[in-house]
Amino acid sequence: MMDSKEILKFCLDRGLLIEPDVLKIFSDAKDVDSIKNLLDKLKTHTQKRIITKTLFEQHKEQVSEFFLALPKENQRSLEKVKIKLGLEIEISKEVSSSVQIQKGRVEEGATVRVLTSPPKPKEKIEVKDFVKLFRNRLDEMKGILQEHGGLENLVSINKLAKGKKVSIIGMVSDKRITKNKNILFEVEDMTGKVRVLVNQNKPDLYENAEEIPLDAVMGFTGFGDRDFFFVQELIFPDVSLKTKKHSPVEEHAVFISDLQFGSKLFFREQFERFIDYLSDKSPNLEESKKIKYLFLSGDLVSGVGVYPGQSRDLEIEDIEQQYTQLAEILKRVRKDIKIIVSPGNHDGVRLMEPQPFLDERYAWSIYDLENVVMVGNPAYVNIGAKENFSGFDVLVYHGFSYPFYANNIPSLLHADAINAPEKIMAYLLRNRHLAPTYSSMQAFPSEKDELVIKKIPDIFVSGHLHKSAVMSYNNVLIISCSTWEAETENQKRRGNQPDFCKAPLFNLKTGAVKILDFE
Repeated sequence: MMDSKEILKFCLDRGLLIEPDVLKIFSDAKDVDSIKNLLDKLKTHTQKRIITKTLFEQHKEQVSEFFLALPKENQRSLEKVKIKLGLEIEISKEVSSSVQIQKGRVEEGATVRVLTSPPKPKEKIEVKDFVKLFRNRLDEMKGILQEHGGLENLVSINKLAKGKKVSIIGMVSDKRITKNKNILFEVEDMTGKVRVLVNQNKPDLYENAEEIPLDAVMGFTGFGDRDFFFVQELIFPDVSLKTKKHSPVEEHAVFISDLQFGSKLFFREQFERFIDYLSDKSPNLEESKKIKYLFLSGDLVSGVGVYPGQSRDLEIEDIEQQYTQLAEILKRVRKDIKIIVSPGNHDGVRLMEPQPFLDERYAWSIYDLENVVMVGNPAYVNIGAKENFSGFDVLVYHGFSYPFYANNIPSLLHADAINAPEKIMAYLLRNRHLAPTYSSMQAFPSEKDELVIKKIPDIFVSGHLHKSAVMSYNNVLIISCSTWEAETENQKRRGNQPDFCKAPLFNLKTGAVKILDFE
């Protein structure tokens, strides 16, 4: 076994501080050189000097890439270290089994790993379940915020006392404007509550404070005591990737959403043209044959009884038949294309989020398709993993919470974000939560808050607002999908101007995105 003193000396020489638990884990390893190289690479990638288990968790993919690059013998010797660090023991094994390797050559077969699964349903939901959900969120977000810079002299709320500048982390339980036009928050952690004031005379700080939603978990730096805390700096949890990934193999992924199949307004001709593009009949075979992944991110069908009087808008009034007839069309997609299917608010599944897989009682015909991969909403899916390449982590979320933020956050209101969902998505990435305000959607009190953005994705894809958009936010690729249904009366009333029949095509090798237009 490795001498812990050797690792400790190595860290001191590199200006690193190592958590005792992590030091103990490394002390059980035999491969000292690999551990030292890992620490060097982690320091270079994260620019962090405090080495914790949370840091490994947050940069799991980069750490996994390092492990995969090691010789097989070294990988085996560090299996126990990977387990104790919270890394998936199956990463190297799954990649090896799903990618056919012959004489050092990587085959171009599609590889998909589902990284999250929907929580098991509860027979009975109680108040304590919601308390547990919010406590879990606070704990998860606190771990994320502690890895960010700027939290000077971090203390719990019950330790606040007049004197030096300190930082606190807490959940915003109330927010209002005072008669002097200052913003006053009520912030709480597991030890207590405190009133937190942002002065209107600090315009930059005030503008950021306006953006904070209720129930968000934030960092606050300033001065104060148990009665009042005066803010000098706000720390959002935020996301940031140092670099963008590039696959060693040229493969494409295509993203669509909101088919609304079964509606009288469904663009059947355009959709069938898209399906032909994904089949062996494609007129542009050189491009389309590189497509290995098709994401259907919610609202595959129009559903039944989703809103009052919906039956008059339906061509197919039976939800099982909606899925069955859609499956007949999807059968024409080439079998080497993996179809990743997640639900939305129109699908045959509960409205409360996180949502489980499509209900097999209604969507059995979709399950019968041999190239379909079912996921929940939200979901993390890894695609394109190859030998010595960890693949792309895709965060899929339908987007049911988006109208709330478009209509309640000042900057999003000003930007008409109901027609610019990419700005809502960037806003939620900044808050590291897909629906921070409890009332922005119907929440299911799962054991853990599944809507916390624990892992920073390479790609974040959504639908729901029927707008096509692509942007990059701190090296995270944001993709918002259009619809395959004509404009509805509800959209006209809300001022939501949809885009139709667009399919963003992502090149895993170059990182380029091309918008395929079937309108």
